Amino acid sequence: MDSSLPARQELTGELRFQYLIAGISDYAIYMLDPQGYVNSWNAGAQRFKGYVEQEILHQHFSRFYTPEDQASGLPARALAEALEQGKFEAEGWRVRKDGTRFWAHVVIDPIYDEHRTLLGYAKITRDVTQRKLAEDALRDSEQRFRLLVQGVTDYAIYMLSPEGVVSNWNVGAERIKGYTYDEIVGQHFSRFYTDEDRLAGVPARALGTAGVVGRYEAEGWRMRKDGTRFWAHVIIDAIRGDDGELLGFAKITRDLTEKKAAADELAKTQAALFQAQKMESIGQLTGGIAHDFNNLLSVLASGLEVLNMSRPGGTDAKTIDSMRRAIDRGATLTQQLLAFARQQPLQPETRNVNRLISGFESVLRRAVNTAIRFELRLDPQVRNTVIDAARFESALLNLVVNARDAMPDGGRIEVSTANVKLAAGDAGTAPPGEYVCMTVTDSGTGMPPDVAARAFEPFFTTKEVGKGTGLGLSQVYGFIKQSGGEVTIRSGEGEGTAISIYLPAVAAHDHDFHPVQTEAVLIVEDEPDLLDVASALFMSMGYDVMTAASAQEAMKVLASRDVDILFTDVVMPNGINGIELAAYTRENYPHIKVMLASGYPQPALKLDRNRLGEFAFVSKPYRLSDLARSLRSVH
Repeated sequence: MDSSLPARQELTGELRFQYLIAGISDYAIYMLDPQGYVNSWNAGAQRFKGYVEQEILHQHFSRFYTPEDQASGLPARALAEALEQGKFEAEGWRVRKDGTRFWAHVVIDPIYDEHRTLLGYAKITRDVTQRKLAEDALRDSEQRFRLLVQGVTDYAIYMLSPEGVVSNWNVGAERIKGYTYDEIVGQHFSRFYTDEDRLAGVPARALGTAGVVGRYEAEGWRMRKDGTRFWAHVIIDAIRGDDGELLGFAKITRDLTEKKAAADELAKTQAALFQAQKMESIGQLTGGIAHDFNNLLSVLASGLEVLNMSRPGGTDAKTIDSMRRAIDRGATLTQQLLAFARQQPLQPETRNVNRLISGFESVLRRAVNTAIRFELRLDPQVRNTVIDAARFESALLNLVVNARDAMPDGGRIEVSTANVKLAAGDAGTAPPGEYVCMTVTDSGTGMPPDVAARAFEPFFTTKEVGKGTGLGLSQVYGFIKQSGGEVTIRSGEGEGTAISIYLPAVAAHDHDFHPVQTEAVLIVEDEPDLLDVASALFMSMGYDVMTAASAQEAMKVLASRDVDILFTDVVMPNGINGIELAAYTRENYPHIKVMLASGYPQPALKLDRNRLGEFAFVSKPYRLSDLARSLRSVH
């Protein structure tokens, strides 16, 4: 009895192990013989695969594989790998008795006896279909998300490490910032910031805020790969794991450059409109006050006349004279106020501003001191405009005097003209169209933006008390507005000031500055005696005569005076000959008729014969009949 105790104990242990294997339902655990036929089957195998033990014993285990895996020889390879490697482990689709499939995790181990003889294989299979489906769903979701992110082109969407290093990059980021994936991944995101923002520590503060608060949002200038700037709207979100650890940052950037430009333009337009409305309101108020003040001055002036007549030679004559001068100054002041209010009477004519400026040049030069360099830069092709010449000259003088006063230590004043085409918003509230622009530029002290914004307001001045009424620029503003134009100012502290006047240009074909009965001729001749003879001949035919001794002098006359006919000698000193002067006149003053004269016959002139043939020609010595004949054919 005692000798049988170990056997019973061993049998009991084997039975326990069999019961243990048979009772496991979460795993399919069964044995295969060396050829792969099933020779044991547990409850888990029955539950997963649907076969009861009697149905599957002695069947080949390959029936659990899909037809495609069977065709590829996967079952045989699995047993061979288990023998060779000591273990086979894999995952894949398997087939149940009812034909449905499940995702299985499989382990196959070879089983040997004590003599290393192969007894078969232990096979453990677990149904992990739910895990597989969850993983596939997650993978599909991640793939869809990647496709979504990569498909977005209007936003730069990418990830940063906790230190700010770029870890991925979408198509929108490449389009907006110019870097390819390979160029930027692994680089620090601060390279997108401007130099001034990097020096100010903006990138570090952005990550710091996102790390602490969870989110950072801002707008600012950012840099593209090519060095250009764009206005960006930026969001940085902190990404944390389930344990709260910072994993990195998600960064979304949008290019709002066009939107910012539109907003800036809208703000500029609104500011211009507000300024125009303010000036209009001030103008209406000022005009009303000026009219009432004029009436009061009229009463005072009339009363003084009556008083002076009733008390001739009185002891108070000196007082009356002082009062009369005060009334005169008051009248001048009201005229200035009416000019700002655009209520002064104007006498507009079609004029050329170049000629107005050139004819007024001597007065302008006397208005500045010797420490100031005064220059004219007039476009010879500038078009005509309708303007009151006297008021224009007064406005120009006002601008030059203001420029002079802004340069107590000397500097430079330039008066320039040009033809310009304005779009909406280019110059204040000026409507789109063709304009003549005159600009007075100085190199003086300049003005800060708040002062420049008020420069045209009446009585506003930066000069010392007693050195200005503050009405100079307001007069200019009112006169130009009344003439249908616009005035703009560009200035900065220490950068000088440029005030531009825009006047509507008249039709390009209109060259009649002052319709008159008598035409004006400019005679260019370096021989004084010939100049006198030519002048006498033209005057005898009823022409107004102007003269010049050289081409350079003639160009100055053309820029400053109304000329209908140019009569010039061909051969002249100082480099510019008559043909070149004629070509210059034809190009810049096409309405002027041109006639050439020379003591040499045309074939003998060693000049530009092709150009020579473009103009009327008279040979010296010429007579009155020669001139009259040529004048009839000149064009």
